[in-house]
Amino acid sequence: MRTAGSWPIAANMLSFGSTTADGTPNADAPAEAWRAQLQQVADLGFTEVDPTDAWLSIGELSDSRFAELLTVLKEAGLSVPSVSTTRRSVVDARHGSDYLRFGHTIIDRAPELGAEVVSFGFMQALTPAQASALWFWLADGHHDDLGDTETYRLAVSRIRELADHARDVGVQISLEMYEDTYLGTSELAVRFAQDVDRDNVGLNPDLGNLVRLHRPVEDIPTMFEKVLPLTNFWHIKNYARDEDPATGSYATHPTPLVQGVVNYRAVIRRALELGFEGVFVCEHYGSDSLGVAAINREYIREVLRGAGR
Repeated sequence: MRTAGSWPIAANMLSFGSTTADGTPNADAPAEAWRAQLQQVADLGFTEVDPTDAWLSIGELSDSRFAELLTVLKEAGLSVPSVSTTRRSVVDARHGSDYLRFGHTIIDRAPELGAEVVSFGFMQALTPAQASALWFWLADGHHDDLGDTETYRLAVSRIRELADHARDVGVQISLEMYEDTYLGTSELAVRFAQDVDRDNVGLNPDLGNLVRLHRPVEDIPTMFEKVLPLTNFWHIKNYARDEDPATGSYATHPTPLVQGVVNYRAVIRRALELGFEGVFVCEHYGSDSLGVAAINREYIREVLRGAGR
């Protein structure tokens, strides 16, 4: 059983973006650039990191460059309990087949990284309006067509394909909840996981993706109660949220876990009651995202200790 001190709580590399300071794509950057970024993570006390493909696409690295990454991670003293994919839907109309292929490569490399889980989702590339917004979630993005049964069946089939491959190498698959996708509500996410019907597939209840939206959202504890029984991995972040019924206006912004609208002390304790033993990945947008992630890591460990772990 995992304890508060040993629980894998990783930093997400989202805060570094996909390029170095001079605009070089991280995939083309020298290993020294990766080392400098990863060292910042280690300097904040992290011992685990999630090398999301929004930072560096492990599925597209050559074998020699992947070996360089393994060396740099070891030198930084960082382990990799999970790998997350971002905005690479396996049913993307243009690139879905490529993203599926990259997913298989990540799964093949997960054991060498030491990763126990790979997270997939159906969010797609930011629209121009999202890219230019103060916060990208303030503009409308991609919508999966819930009435398109053929594409839905393809989505289920491709996740099953990834799950069967992952099972063969001893890896779990997690499905990230995200608005307006096949995983866009608690009920849709549960339904999709049940349709995939693989015992190594669970949910990534990243409900921060939903509570930040400037629209009505389902009662937060109710959402968690539906998805926590299937949760096997967790992108964890929080937001302040205000609604004015008189004007119909909304306001949200990122906050540390302890300050936002989600009561993570209660939610994490409930997850433990339901048997959760998965990896936490700390995410945050805006300001010093990495610094806030480090604050959140310590908060999670305190909550785990308080729950007797």
